[in-house]
Amino acid sequence: MASHIAPSVLTRAESHPIAEEPHRPRLLAVIRRVSMSLLIAVVVPAVIFYSVFVLAGVWPAIIAALAWSYGAIAWRAATKRRVSGLLVLAAILLTGRTSLSVVADSTWLYFLQPIISDSVVAALFLLSLASTRPMVARLAGDFYPMDRELASRPRVRRLFWHLTMLWAVLGLAKASMTLWLLQSQSLDTFVLVKSVGTLTINVLAAFATIGLAALVARKEGLLGPTRLVIAGLRV
Repeated sequence: MASHIAPSVLTRAESHPIAEEPHRPRLLAVIRRVSMSLLIAVVVPAVIFYSVFVLAGVWPAIIAALAWSYGAIAWRAATKRRVSGLLVLAAILLTGRTSLSVVADSTWLYFLQPIISDSVVAALFLLSLASTRPMVARLAGDFYPMDRELASRPRVRRLFWHLTMLWAVLGLAKASMTLWLLQSQSLDTFVLVKSVGTLTINVLAAFATIGLAALVARKEGLLGPTRLVIAGLRV
């Protein structure tokens, strides 16, 4: 009997092909992913630095922030989770700042370097606008599943260009703010205002980025649950 049933089952299956559309995460899932990346790479190191600075001084705070970044990278690698480009970039910048400060034995140099690094990163973002892949396009895969077809869509390409410009301008603004604070404020005031100000700017910029990206994603039909297409019907 099984030999008679199998062909009919196969015939019905062939007449009703089942195809799975690419997975498109919901907006809340994207927001959670962005928020987690910012939390791990930006917010927690800033909180650790300021807390340790208040309790133990500058050098322990510097080491604690750097230890957190590499600890987060090691933990994600050990648990086979993707290490975000944002976390790697933050760790590289912190490593450079810490190394130069230790070699020069100067905490002032440690606080001067964000001005240089923010300016350099902003310049890299601006220069990347002349390439086929602006900097935001290179980091987008950390927050949304990207492929070549999706990245080449006109709306998506314009979004990457505008977001790259946005973060470049913000980098220059942060560098200018930090330079003014470093020259005009005491160390305690500088650390407090810079920590709060930089964190606020980053969070607001992140939400602006999410808002613009969500607008484009809605127009492109990129947000929503995975659906099965059976004989032309979505279920």
